[in-house]
Amino acid sequence: MSRALTDLGEEERIFRETVREFADEKLAPLAASMDREGKLDEKVIPWLFELGLMGIEIPEEHGGAGASFLMAILAIEEIARVDPAVAVVCDVQNTLCINAIRRWGNEEQQARFFGMLASGTVGAYALSEANSGSDAFALQCAAREDGDDYVLDGRKLWITNAAEAGLFLVFANVAPEAGYRGITGFVVEREMAGFSVGKKEDKLGIRASSTCELILEGVRVPKANILGVVGEGYKVAIETLNEGRIGIGAQMVGLGRGAIEGALAYVQEREQFGRKISENQAVQHRLARCATELEAARLMVYNAARLQETGRPFRQQAAMAKWFASEVAERAASECLELYGGIGFTKECPAEKLLRDAKIGKIYEGTSFLQLETIAKTLIKEGLGD
Repeated sequence: MSRALTDLGEEERIFRETVREFADEKLAPLAASMDREGKLDEKVIPWLFELGLMGIEIPEEHGGAGASFLMAILAIEEIARVDPAVAVVCDVQNTLCINAIRRWGNEEQQARFFGMLASGTVGAYALSEANSGSDAFALQCAAREDGDDYVLDGRKLWITNAAEAGLFLVFANVAPEAGYRGITGFVVEREMAGFSVGKKEDKLGIRASSTCELILEGVRVPKANILGVVGEGYKVAIETLNEGRIGIGAQMVGLGRGAIEGALAYVQEREQFGRKISENQAVQHRLARCATELEAARLMVYNAARLQETGRPFRQQAAMAKWFASEVAERAASECLELYGGIGFTKECPAEKLLRDAKIGKIYEGTSFLQLETIAKTLIKEGLGD
């Protein structure tokens, strides 16, 4: 019998239940206060490491869980049900940093950096700059060869996990005259001289997740820390983001589920005009539409994850999943907030936070406009596929 996309093996089911229990019992009580304060509670990151959620695909010999990409997606989804800000910490660690080193790092780099990332070091992915957001190849951060090192100068903006990270995947150009063909990936360690973390952004949503500027002033990085091939960092950057977009899709699916679950509970308790508001057909239809769209988004995310795991092309499916899941999450958060009535517009209601958190899904790791561009280009080149 063929398996449904949402069918999970026993290990996957147990893992998902473990993460859900952790999210409900440990993270949910802290979500509102972390949002107000704009930072993670000091217990959160140690908890994530203790549960093995910061090294899901790292091989066991390097201290990780040795699990699958889909399990990373499941963890992101379950955490996002209660706090998307914590989910993105886990997301960047697994789908960007660890995935990049798994694919592009040599044996020595994997042994060294995986040991750090599995045991307590948070990772960050540093591509964006002031004039290099959607146009990722317009970056100005420069790398100058000097003996056995490269010397990096420049600034990076909007870097997730920057306040907590000890390891940064930094993209710089070793040959600006060659354009994007000079871009190279470097693993920069926080204690390297000349490296510092600058301003922390005050954001609309996912406020507990740090987003900061990075300042590189003559940072000397050994050639042993080059990730992949000199001049081919653009491949590392873009192909890693393709996987990261599946993670963002999972984050948005989890967020949408959290919004719907909260609204479902509320409408079955709240009474108006002598009956529960869940008995109103208009309310029922709103929830039905939200749930249907969420199920479609979830199927798209799982499909993209399974394609990635089995080594099949997934670039278009990842873009579709991120675009659609971001649309669905924002719509579900908005619709569900309205079902609470006036209280939904207050900080007292979790729906208010989820609506603010949802907006970022259309922006980071490639805007919704760029996802549509990717989908369209693939469609024109390859058609609708099988």
